[in-house]
Amino acid sequence: MREGQFIQQNIEKWKTYQYEPTTDPDEMANRFTELVNDLGYAKTFYPQSKVTQYLNKLASEIYLGIYKNKKEESSRIIRFWKTELPIVIEKYHRELLYSFLIFVFFALVAAFSAANDQSFVRGVLGNDYIEMTEQNIAKGDPFGVYKGGDSASMFLWIAVNNISVSFLIFILGILAGLGTVWMLFNNGVMLGAFQYYFFSKGLGWQSVLVIWIHGTLEISSIIIAGAAGIVLAKSLVFPGTYKRLYSLKLGAKDGVKMMIGLVPVFIMAAFLEGFVTRYSHMPVWLSLFILISSIGFIIWYFIIYPVRLGGKTRMVQPENSDHPS
Repeated sequence: MREGQFIQQNIEKWKTYQYEPTTDPDEMANRFTELVNDLGYAKTFYPQSKVTQYLNKLASEIYLGIYKNKKEESSRIIRFWKTELPIVIEKYHRELLYSFLIFVFFALVAAFSAANDQSFVRGVLGNDYIEMTEQNIAKGDPFGVYKGGDSASMFLWIAVNNISVSFLIFILGILAGLGTVWMLFNNGVMLGAFQYYFFSKGLGWQSVLVIWIHGTLEISSIIIAGAAGIVLAKSLVFPGTYKRLYSLKLGAKDGVKMMIGLVPVFIMAAFLEGFVTRYSHMPVWLSLFILISSIGFIIWYFIIYPVRLGGKTRMVQPENSDHPS
């Protein structure tokens, strides 16, 4: 992109940051993140330009404003969870919707296939798992698989496995998104076949109350990881006005932020699966409380809060002011 076009594309935003300062720490963090991205681009393609000097000065002023008062609320970690991550999530809500639709589509296809082919579930879940579950159903304990082994060991194994799978879903976005879609296909098909199996046994509602105690956070995280993979793929395939390598760098940076944000969610899902799901006969109200709390958290933090924060940080552009030339 030519320097003039770069300036014209961003000047109104810079003028707002320069001439309409804010004391709100969340908004300051958002402005600083935007300026760092612009400054990185300017340093790469216009290292000796006045616009690079201008952006460096402007970013420095906002940086000093952020760290002027060393309050706990303005610490890097808190700002990441309170501001940076939600802003990134809101930026890619469309990709999140795509990931959700892809996953649900494959899950529905799997459920439909299982309903029309009795061998489909065994082909997806494996004969050993089906035989073990059949035996547990005969014993009156259809979810006994979650009761085996030590809770702590099970928690650690599940946490590591889930985090590994989610990062693989993200990283495979580098294959023009095909790898991410393939992983969403695998996980969606497994869920569809798995859930249909229990409904076909008359255990559908019970499976929801038991399995989705941990499954709500786990499946939601897989979908969000898929969105991060789509972000990575989009930055590579559709770089826009940026050079492909620079666009990929920006996409990878945002995708990594999304993945870091998922780590606590996966850990909580593993904790629930290792320590809570095994109590398959817990009161219905307790199961519903955990389910509703998990769903509420996902909807609030990854959908509602980012939208509200994004609306709060958007500024009305000023009409007149000086700008770099």
